[in-house]
Amino acid sequence: MAAFRAGIVLFAFLAVSLRALAGDPDITADFITRPGVTPDGNFFTFRGLNRVISGGPSGVPFKGTKLTQDEFPALAGQSVGLSVLQFAPGPGGVNPPHTHPRSAELLIVIQGVLNVGFVDSTNKLFSQTLYAGDAFVFPKGLVHFQVNGDSNYPAVAISAFGSSNAGTISLPKNIFGSQIPNSVLAESFKTDAVTVGKLVSANSG
Repeated sequence: MAAFRAGIVLFAFLAVSLRALAGDPDITADFITRPGVTPDGNFFTFRGLNRVISGGPSGVPFKGTKLTQDEFPALAGQSVGLSVLQFAPGPGGVNPPHTHPRSAELLIVIQGVLNVGFVDSTNKLFSQTLYAGDAFVFPKGLVHFQVNGDSNYPAVAISAFGSSNAGTISLPKNIFGSQIPNSVLAESFKTDAVTVGKLVSANSG
């Protein structure tokens, strides 16, 4: 419990740091509300993360629970957001290569071990093994990934973003689930149509 509290305190500091580098437009009011909403303390409170803040994902190898302005309207215009990432033990606990077009990502490991990395514009891989309490930054817009580094124990991390809607582009689904012609994909990846067809099938829907 002490480690969890320390992780939350560190996360709060990281979230404030990202706020200074926010990518959202400035607003001219203290906060934004939807038409017909009279804000009170409940408007600025979100209680939906208590069930995902510890332990592995249920029934799936990886689960990301995002908290953006869509899930928490009080974030609109505030240039902050977060995600709770849960990884099952073993090689299946993978957050596939992806990007966030509108923000850097500042990740802190709350439980377990994560192997993480990103690739820069020169195609250089920067990787690290993270343990509970470690933090790692993924620069804005660069391809990155996370994978559970323990075959027996689940991992949990919290990611802070300098945007209330950082966006996520998952490369496998974005490339193979986007109806790009198979012939284009086969030529681009220097493989055959059968292999591309399998990848398209696995990443569609």
